[in-house]
Amino acid sequence: MFKEEKANAKTFLVFIDVYSLKEKQLIDDAEREFFDLVESSGADIVGTTSHKQSKPSISHFINKGKLEELFNSVHGSDIGLVIVNHKLSASQARNLELKLKVRVIDKTELILDIFATRATTHIGKLQVELAQLNHLSTRLIRGWTHLERQKGGIGLRGPGETQLETDRRLIGHRIRTLKSRLTKAHKQKQLNSYARKKSRNRLVALVGYTNAGKTTLFNKLTKSSQYAADKLFATLDSVTRRNVDPELGPILFSDTVGFISDLPTELIESFKATLDELQSADLLLHVTDCSDPDHDQKINEVDNILKSLGLEKITQIRINNKCDLVGLRDPETRKLNDEVWISAEKNLGIEHLREKINLELFNGVYKGWVSIEASLGKLRSDLYGMGCIVKEESSGSGIIYLKIDIGRDELDRLLVNKGFNICSDEDILLLNEA
Repeated sequence: MFKEEKANAKTFLVFIDVYSLKEKQLIDDAEREFFDLVESSGADIVGTTSHKQSKPSISHFINKGKLEELFNSVHGSDIGLVIVNHKLSASQARNLELKLKVRVIDKTELILDIFATRATTHIGKLQVELAQLNHLSTRLIRGWTHLERQKGGIGLRGPGETQLETDRRLIGHRIRTLKSRLTKAHKQKQLNSYARKKSRNRLVALVGYTNAGKTTLFNKLTKSSQYAADKLFATLDSVTRRNVDPELGPILFSDTVGFISDLPTELIESFKATLDELQSADLLLHVTDCSDPDHDQKINEVDNILKSLGLEKITQIRINNKCDLVGLRDPETRKLNDEVWISAEKNLGIEHLREKINLELFNGVYKGWVSIEASLGKLRSDLYGMGCIVKEESSGSGIIYLKIDIGRDELDRLLVNKGFNICSDEDILLLNEA
């Protein structure tokens, strides 16, 4: 039907600004984002075209005149792939391929391909495969030229099932299997969530538009080394790590996949198990790239997605990342009640962010001395496990003195234990003199 596409096929991009779809497009520089998305996939881009049209063509999506221009650009060249920036119906994609004689994919298939190459965890791979199969199930006709033939031949005569019906049945069976595995994985996550709540760990999830710098900030807060790059969807699999800063208390930070405008519904449905993890979050860190010209539109896009997931009621801190790129070298001068200005890469404003997190989760931090009776060994062990203890002193009377950094709410919970008390400076002074 069309020339065979090589693994490193030359790629031609088609960006169409459709007036009738304008209300769905919140990003001003959508063309730049589309180009970055294709570039992130590793495609070899050799040409682009962009134009405006009032509404999509029913048969090809692209209007007849522009379709002829596109055919002239592709015909006779070594281009093997055309990518369109809108979601195409199965018939529109098939008609474009018949006309252009090359493979044609839309934005949904492009994102699915990127996700397929980036998935590393078991759950991530299952979710991507499920999204691909859900998408493929509506487009089987594109892959076959013999769909209406009955199976025939010795040993192949069946109950009269067409190849298309066979493929749909097999895909349907695989989809059910994947959903069953993801449901099992989701139940395991729920058990993990129960164990987290029992251990009094707080969960802070980093959310935001793709390439806003979430993973870089995640690495700073947890001293991890997760892969971070200046490209779209560098992070695909959700990762949770324990906080390593004693001043932040018992916190688990979760780095999540970035959002994007017009996120395919197949991906939203398939990644429900991962996104549902956000439901149990105690705090959301909404990371934004304040140097991006589309900063405000992307904030609205993320807020809309969070609202669609039922997460709008969870406390949220807006983090304006990459402040150094807008000339803000001292983020402390821009302290606002609901926003924090930082540069995760340059390590600017991180301390203010820690204070903000502590204030939201633990009502601030107590830094000082407490006394604890020797019989409360389990309580002392818990404090060490939380990483709260800075220094320990013993007295001859069997009382242990601990210098701790702990959230005030957590401290109030501990003070109900008889034999656990806050120490004054005079108490410590007397201890040192003794």
